[in-house]
Amino acid sequence: MTAKPDSDPDLVLRLRALQHVALDMDGTIYSGGTLFPFTIPFLQLLEEMGIGYTFLTNNSSRSTTDYLAHLEKIGIKASQDQLYTSTQATIEHLEQELPDLKRLFVLGTASMRQEMVEAGFMLTEDTAEDEPDAVVVGFDTGLVYRRLCRAAYWIKQGKYFIATHPDRICPTDQPTVLVDCGAICAALKEATGRGPDMTLGKPDPCMIRGILHRHALRPGQLAMVGDRLYTDVAMARRAGAFGVLVLTGETTAEQAAKHSPAPDLIVSGLDELGERLREARRRIALPV
Repeated sequence: MTAKPDSDPDLVLRLRALQHVALDMDGTIYSGGTLFPFTIPFLQLLEEMGIGYTFLTNNSSRSTTDYLAHLEKIGIKASQDQLYTSTQATIEHLEQELPDLKRLFVLGTASMRQEMVEAGFMLTEDTAEDEPDAVVVGFDTGLVYRRLCRAAYWIKQGKYFIATHPDRICPTDQPTVLVDCGAICAALKEATGRGPDMTLGKPDPCMIRGILHRHALRPGQLAMVGDRLYTDVAMARRAGAFGVLVLTGETTAEQAAKHSPAPDLIVSGLDELGERLREARRRIALPV
């Protein structure tokens, strides 16, 4: 585990510089539908310390409205600007980098497709006559084989191919395997010989850049907190943010110990991260 604040002055300085925390959701603040008992106290501590926070998720199966309702249901009241999803990152990528691509064939849930429509995009129908500008693939929990084939057809025709995120499976506390966007894209690649032209979501630093821009932050003022080395921690490093790995989700302590480069900080959960932040703020004798 990374050195404690009282033995690592550089870590103290980096913790004290933090003004915002980007929080992965499943595996970090809850597991499946179960909120971790330390999540609410941690959020209250951030508010007391004047540290902002944003809930960040690769899961594109729910719209922003759906996620806010889900968070409220499990006891967290959040505003729209406290949530950033891979669907939002995809919309911003299209608007900023590919403004001419307006007609989309989308493999995604009804709520994801509705969010794309509300952002001004036109969704094409499942016919060879309704030609899209691009194919967008998300975490389609109601995946229909016919639509999977239509997506493959347009990809084979050379249409721009976007994946909202790379996750192969979605974490769950239920006895099943939730096949996620990355696995759907793998099937399409096998069928067409083409992988996505662009994959948004973690670990692409666009997710962090969106939060930095929204809150006028420098990378060193933001901590990315999550349970996955290859998405959460990798993205933090690529964006220059402070990367915190929590051991409440996918990654074990043994896996974390072997990983190189190491996360900036490894903690058992958000409760320990809160203790580290509180202790760093107490060290007022050190310069900021």
